[in-house]
Amino acid sequence: MRVIDAEGRVLGRLAVEVAKIARKGEEVTIINADRAVISGRMEAAVAKYLTRRQRGSPQHGPFFPRGPEGIVRRAIRGMVGFKTPEGKVAFAKVKVYVGIPEEFKAQKAEKLGKGTEDLQCEFVLIGELSKQLGYYYANEK
Repeated sequence: MRVIDAEGRVLGRLAVEVAKIARKGEEVTIINADRAVISGRMEAAVAKYLTRRQRGSPQHGPFFPRGPEGIVRRAIRGMVGFKTPEGKVAFAKVKVYVGIPEEFKAQKAEKLGKGTEDLQCEFVLIGELSKQLGYYYANEK
Protein backbone atom coordinates (compact mmCIF):
# COMPACT_ATOMS: atom_id res chain seq x y z
CA MET A 1 0.00 0.00 0.00
CA ARG A 2 1.26 3.47 -0.88
CA VAL A 3 0.52 6.54 1.22
CA ILE A 4 0.57 9.79 -0.73
CA ASP A 5 0.55 13.27 0.80
CA ALA A 6 -1.56 15.68 -1.26
CA GLU A 7 -0.38 18.80 0.57
CA GLY A 8 0.66 21.45 -1.96
CA ARG A 9 0.14 19.12 -4.95
CA VAL A 10 -1.82 20.14 -8.07
CA LEU A 11 -5.03 18.09 -8.20
CA GLY A 12 -4.98 17.05 -11.86
CA ARG A 13 -1.34 15.97 -11.83
CA LEU A 14 -1.87 14.06 -8.60
CA ALA A 15 -4.98 12.34 -9.98
CA VAL A 16 -3.10 11.11 -13.07
CA GLU A 17 -0.29 9.60 -10.99
CA VAL A 18 -2.68 7.96 -8.51
CA ALA A 19 -4.79 6.52 -11.35
CA LYS A 20 -1.70 4.93 -12.93
CA ILE A 21 -0.72 3.33 -9.62
CA ALA A 22 -4.26 2.09 -8.92
CA ARG A 23 -4.63 0.57 -12.40
CA LYS A 24 -1.44 -1.44 -11.77
CA GLY A 25 -3.23 -3.09 -8.83
CA GLU A 26 -1.72 -1.28 -5.85
CA GLU A 27 -3.79 0.17 -3.04
CA VAL A 28 -3.40 3.93 -2.68
CA THR A 29 -4.19 6.11 0.32
CA ILE A 30 -4.20 9.89 -0.05
CA ILE A 31 -3.86 12.03 3.05
CA ASN A 32 -4.30 15.80 3.48
CA ALA A 33 -6.81 16.01 0.62
CA ASP A 34 -7.98 19.42 1.82
CA ARG A 35 -4.50 20.85 1.20
CA ALA A 36 -4.24 19.88 -2.47
CA VAL A 37 -4.54 22.80 -4.90
CA ILE A 38 -6.30 23.75 -8.11
CA SER A 39 -4.52 26.29 -10.29
CA GLY A 40 -6.42 29.47 -11.15
CA ARG A 41 -8.33 32.17 -9.34
CA MET A 42 -10.77 31.40 -6.52
CA GLU A 43 -13.72 33.03 -8.31
CA ALA A 44 -13.21 30.92 -11.44
CA ALA A 45 -12.88 27.67 -9.47
CA VAL A 46 -15.98 28.37 -7.36
CA ALA A 47 -18.01 29.29 -10.44
CA LYS A 48 -16.92 26.09 -12.21
CA TYR A 49 -17.82 23.81 -9.30
CA LEU A 50 -21.10 25.61 -8.53
CA THR A 51 -22.12 25.20 -12.17
CA ARG A 52 -21.38 21.49 -11.93
CA ARG A 53 -23.37 21.14 -8.70
CA GLN A 54 -26.41 22.93 -10.14
CA ARG A 55 -26.53 20.71 -13.23
CA GLY A 56 -29.26 18.06 -13.35
CA SER A 57 -31.61 17.39 -10.48
CA PRO A 58 -31.06 16.41 -6.84
CA GLN A 59 -32.94 13.14 -7.34
CA HIS A 60 -31.33 11.89 -10.56
CA GLY A 61 -27.89 13.51 -10.66
CA PRO A 62 -25.26 14.01 -11.81
CA PHE A 63 -23.95 14.25 -8.27
CA PHE A 64 -20.90 16.41 -7.58
CA PRO A 65 -19.28 16.44 -4.14
CA ARG A 66 -18.72 19.45 -1.89
CA GLY A 67 -16.17 18.00 0.49
CA PRO A 68 -12.42 17.91 -0.18
CA GLU A 69 -12.17 14.11 -0.10
CA GLY A 70 -15.06 13.87 -2.56
CA ILE A 71 -13.55 16.41 -4.95
CA VAL A 72 -10.20 14.59 -4.98
CA ARG A 73 -11.89 11.19 -5.38
CA ARG A 74 -14.03 12.48 -8.25
CA ALA A 75 -10.93 13.77 -10.06
CA ILE A 76 -9.24 10.38 -9.69
CA ARG A 77 -12.41 8.62 -10.81
CA GLY A 78 -12.28 10.50 -14.10
CA MET A 79 -8.65 9.50 -14.68
CA VAL A 80 -9.01 5.82 -13.79
CA GLY A 81 -11.80 5.04 -16.29
CA PHE A 82 -14.33 3.87 -13.72
CA LYS A 83 -16.90 2.62 -16.26
CA THR A 84 -14.76 -0.36 -17.28
CA PRO A 85 -14.44 -3.47 -15.08
CA GLU A 86 -10.70 -2.84 -14.58
CA GLY A 87 -11.40 0.80 -13.69
CA LYS A 88 -13.99 -0.16 -11.06
CA VAL A 89 -11.54 -2.53 -9.40
CA ALA A 90 -8.79 0.12 -9.51
CA PHE A 91 -11.07 2.87 -8.17
CA ALA A 92 -12.07 0.67 -5.22
CA LYS A 93 -8.38 0.57 -4.18
CA VAL A 94 -8.21 4.37 -3.74
CA LYS A 95 -8.90 5.85 -0.29
CA VAL A 96 -8.89 9.61 0.39
CA TYR A 97 -8.72 11.32 3.78
CA VAL A 98 -8.86 14.89 5.06
CA GLY A 99 -5.93 15.32 7.42
CA ILE A 100 -3.82 12.39 8.61
CA PRO A 101 -5.64 9.45 10.23
CA GLU A 102 -4.00 7.80 13.26
CA GLU A 103 -3.03 4.61 11.40
CA PHE A 104 -0.97 6.58 8.84
CA LYS A 105 0.84 9.00 11.18
CA ALA A 106 3.80 6.64 11.61
CA GLN A 107 4.17 5.91 7.89
CA LYS A 108 6.27 8.03 5.57
CA ALA A 109 4.10 9.62 2.88
CA GLU A 110 5.42 10.31 -0.60
CA LYS A 111 4.70 13.33 -2.78
CA LEU A 112 3.60 12.87 -6.41
CA GLY A 113 2.96 15.30 -9.26
CA LYS A 114 3.67 19.00 -9.53
CA GLY A 115 3.60 21.15 -6.45
CA THR A 116 2.86 24.78 -5.73
CA GLU A 117 6.55 25.58 -6.07
CA ASP A 118 6.26 24.78 -9.81
CA LEU A 119 3.18 26.98 -10.36
CA GLN A 120 3.58 30.51 -11.63
CA CYS A 121 -0.07 31.48 -11.22
CA GLU A 122 -2.67 31.80 -8.50
CA PHE A 123 -4.03 28.66 -6.90
CA VAL A 124 -6.85 27.59 -4.60
CA LEU A 125 -6.69 25.11 -1.73
CA ILE A 126 -9.38 22.46 -2.07
CA GLY A 127 -10.36 22.94 1.58
CA GLU A 128 -11.12 26.61 0.92
CA LEU A 129 -12.99 25.76 -2.27
CA SER A 130 -15.12 23.32 -0.26
CA LYS A 131 -16.01 26.01 2.26
CA GLN A 132 -17.10 28.28 -0.60
CA LEU A 133 -19.31 25.46 -1.92
CA GLY A 134 -21.00 25.15 1.48
CA TYR A 135 -19.11 22.25 3.01
CA TYR A 136 -19.06 22.23 6.80
CA TYR A 137 -16.11 20.80 8.75
CA ALA A 138 -17.64 19.15 11.81
CA ASN A 139 -14.39 18.96 13.79
CA GLU A 140 -13.14 22.46 12.96
CA LYS A 141 -12.92 24.92 15.84
